[in-house]
Amino acid sequence: MPKFALPSQSGPCRVLSFDDKCVGCNKCVNVCPMDVMIPNPEKGEEPIVVFAEECWFCGGCVQECPIGALTLVTPAKQRISTIWKRKETGEEFRVGMRNPPPPVTTPPSGNR
Repeated sequence: MPKFALPSQSGPCRVLSFDDKCVGCNKCVNVCPMDVMIPNPEKGEEPIVVFAEECWFCGGCVQECPIGALTLVTPAKQRISTIWKRKETGEEFRVGMRNPPPPVTTPPSGNR
């Protein structure tokens, strides 16, 4: 009897997106606190997301990826409130990241 695992089909969105750069090191699998994914039985292939609905969107898997082959796909409602982009550089930030940007010290426009 063959052994295999099928990706999660539970929701309308994917919680993780793997690039072609993924080498199947499984560091993201090991760091996930909710065990959302399992190692792929095919050596060198991306992990299989089995329990997408359990994802906390903590981003630990993304931070642990040594080659940046993993992107967290947060739901639109969460993306609006927890991710922001710097207009000048295009750099993206999110709540809870390892190296947050320095606080904005300039007052908002307008003289109040």
